[in-house]
Amino acid sequence: MSRFRIAATLTILSCTMFMAVAQPVYADELQEINKLYKQGQNGKALERLESFLTSRPKDAQGPKIAQGRFLKGLILAELGKNAEAIQVFTKLTEEYPELPEPYNNLAVLYASQGQYDKARHALEMAISTHPSYATAHENLGDIYAKMASQAYDKALQLDKSNATAQTKLALVKELFSVTSKANRAPVPAPSSSGAEPTKPVPVPAPVTSKPVPEAKPAPEIKEVKPTPEAKPAPEAKSAPAPTEQGSKSDTQAAVLKTLHGWAKAWSGKNVGAYLAYYARDFKTPGGENRTAWEKSRKERIGKPKSIHVSIESPRVSLIDTGHVSVTFRQAYKSDALSTSTQKTVVLVKTGDKWLIQQERIGR
Repeated sequence: MSRFRIAATLTILSCTMFMAVAQPVYADELQEINKLYKQGQNGKALERLESFLTSRPKDAQGPKIAQGRFLKGLILAELGKNAEAIQVFTKLTEEYPELPEPYNNLAVLYASQGQYDKARHALEMAISTHPSYATAHENLGDIYAKMASQAYDKALQLDKSNATAQTKLALVKELFSVTSKANRAPVPAPSSSGAEPTKPVPVPAPVTSKPVPEAKPAPEIKEVKPTPEAKPAPEAKSAPAPTEQGSKSDTQAAVLKTLHGWAKAWSGKNVGAYLAYYARDFKTPGGENRTAWEKSRKERIGKPKSIHVSIESPRVSLIDTGHVSVTFRQAYKSDALSTSTQKTVVLVKTGDKWLIQQERIGR
């Protein structure tokens, strides 16, 4: 379950809309209980939370206590009481189907029990309520990977000589080996463990490969008077390599400039500039109408008071002359949400610009 990301840091943030209608005394008590939870004092936090939930006035139903119930589910999960936590989150999805976090946490708990079909369904429900909920998309990708791993295992049980299945299984295992180290939060909230998530190792910049072809001519060999054998000059034939390498580096630089500009426009809440980075044939999520998608993006970018988006460890891959793909970790932070997600975008060359043609969560 540690490979999957629970909505722990979003607990309070995702329910701030409930705080506005709650009486101050309830808000203060919840803040104190949440503080105990973050300090790892789960037993004491649960005891006070039970008292808080059972002593509430009869008219304090629904939204006023939803935050407390969500927090109870988190604490139960940390205490290993998964069955009780599942009951809490299930009830919340029934009463508040518009909230994605309870669905996400249900999925994490189901995954810990190996119930991947139930986990997949819960994540699909989370995404249907909130299509841009990055954590649910990332978890869903991991669920598919786990299901694929099981299928490859079964194939090998039936045919141990199946080299293709062996290779695919190894790739899936390698994926989980990497992602378990790449900024994934376990079911216990990160604040409880105090551990800093491991960041991906930065990929060396492409320009470091430029000096290699320049060093190959090896003039020392000519000084030793190698006779005509050295004159065919294979180095001379490889001379275009630096040009090709330079062209590749130019492409990478242009693509990364586009992505950083896109992130800057997003961070600045400049919706017009942000949307201008998308190609006319951009593949919208789920085939959504372009106009509807742009309207949704405008609303989501305009809602937070502040946004900061950064691109970490980008890896540029050439698809063909006019297309490249870039895989990177997208760090998003606003006054109401903080996520870090592996993302891949495909860009198309349009005139002298590189524009986003497709984007997806994961590799």
